[in-house]
Amino acid sequence: MRSTYLLVSHGSRDPRPQVALENLAQLLSQKLPTLGNSGASGVPTVGTATLELGPAPLHEQICHFAEHTLSLGLTEVQILPIFLLPGVHVAEDIPAEVEIAQKTLSPKLKIELLPHLGTQEAGLAKLVKTQMQEVAFLPNLQLPKWILLSHGSRRLGGNSTVEEIASKVGAHPAYWSVKPSLEERIDSLVRDGQQQIGIVPYFLFNGGITDAIAQKVEQLKQQFPTAELHLANPLGVSVELADLIGELIQK
Repeated sequence: MRSTYLLVSHGSRDPRPQVALENLAQLLSQKLPTLGNSGASGVPTVGTATLELGPAPLHEQICHFAEHTLSLGLTEVQILPIFLLPGVHVAEDIPAEVEIAQKTLSPKLKIELLPHLGTQEAGLAKLVKTQMQEVAFLPNLQLPKWILLSHGSRRLGGNSTVEEIASKVGAHPAYWSVKPSLEERIDSLVRDGQQQIGIVPYFLFNGGITDAIAQKVEQLKQQFPTAELHLANPLGVSVELADLIGELIQK
């Protein structure tokens, strides 16, 4: 196999998302040999990089990883954007950084930019459903209504994936940065007489935003005392998530 693999995330000042990304890279390393993709040492090389808040600009991180790739006798780097939404980072920022890196690198090495993780709608819907099933609701009350809470994108069509997944899992979409907000969704459900409401964060890993969401839910519990609000976990690192990335490599 000629390729190594570089997982690119947004980046955060909170260390937890980076730790999770590295754990995901390790899981992917363990999965790839079963797909017939092995590096020179018999185990695929999977690295991590960040678009923002990294040790260097993304194109420099790509170049450094590419040099390592060449040292292994391999000639291709496949870049996998670990993003759920097709926003400006996926559509513009990462491709621009990849282009800069490719111009800098030896023509012997090829960089292939793969589709972002959010294109795996069916698999992501299954992961969301799993997070929903882990929430225990109080007995003897009406069936819960669910809200799928995403960061949200102002880009035209940027939230279509969220709406599609929400439809697949029977949830109402809401957004952290655009409307309809979590508070607006809850208010609408409570006005309809709903007593139990589940909230599943459509985020990959725990971090600053998921902490803020948890704090917001505690405030909303006081604001809507007639409703039972239950917060699920974000998707998190799992073998199933690594499998979805492996499928992107195989396509």
